[in-house]
Amino acid sequence: MADLSVKIGRLSLKNPVMTASGTFGYGLEFADFIPLDGLGGIIVKGTTLKPREGNDYPRMAETSQGMLNCVGLQNKGVDYFCEHIYPQIKDIDTNMIVNVSGSSPEDYAECAARIDALEKIPAIELNISCPNVKDGGMAFGVTCAGAESVVKAVRERYHKMLIVKLSPNVTNIAEIARSCEAQGADSVSLINTLMGMAIDIEKRRTVLSINTGGLSGPAIKPVALRMVWQVAKAVKIPVVGLGGIMNARDAIEFFMAGATAIEIGTANFIDPAVTIKVRDGINEWLDSHGCRSITEIIGCLG
Repeated sequence: MADLSVKIGRLSLKNPVMTASGTFGYGLEFADFIPLDGLGGIIVKGTTLKPREGNDYPRMAETSQGMLNCVGLQNKGVDYFCEHIYPQIKDIDTNMIVNVSGSSPEDYAECAARIDALEKIPAIELNISCPNVKDGGMAFGVTCAGAESVVKAVRERYHKMLIVKLSPNVTNIAEIARSCEAQGADSVSLINTLMGMAIDIEKRRTVLSINTGGLSGPAIKPVALRMVWQVAKAVKIPVVGLGGIMNARDAIEFFMAGATAIEIGTANFIDPAVTIKVRDGINEWLDSHGCRSITEIIGCLG
């Protein structure tokens, strides 16, 4: 078997397959389908400082090559996570990573600080695609200044591994990645969902309750690959790739584009065992191509 272990900064992964936030719950929901300790990491659903109800229904819609969602970060807040969820997941033998969201740099930083105190959470992933309530609702991740403000605030109060999840809804994602790196990000993950819409032509209205939502699934893979390739060449920190990965061949494309690890999202809704199948498929491909380690193909495009 090939060596599938990788390192994202200070974080050691037994293999490069992780789950994307919002598609895998807290991991516990999938324990009947796969051995959770068989993954390199589990990124749990988005957590905010205060509880959030999320958006009104309907907030999910199927598309021809993926899905739209506008769930709106529904969760019970970081204190509930620390008191009730953390005790249930802390002993899972893999990297349990918390996705952190907020509406101001101060919110992000306070939420991150509370998670910093949890011994068995070795990393957080910052979702900077959230709307900045002080700036008319523009997402933090669409400007260098916005991204910098969140990463800087969090870095001052969070001392473990910091992964920043980048928005694709920008003109130059490499610039945003460099801004995050300059403020102390240990890694970047990309891409988050693309903005999309679906319309019911019989009812003559949009399908989703807030009109637009995030597009994920196979349709976005070519965009994600291009952006991972661009960012991997632009920064010195490790890149985590995601966006439309449905099988091992998709994952291998991301490694060749420069990703050190990958996250699987929408595919979990189709096949709850897909992560393990992708892990095993990567190993089979490496074996059949004479590769002793996953590191042999990371960034091989040059």
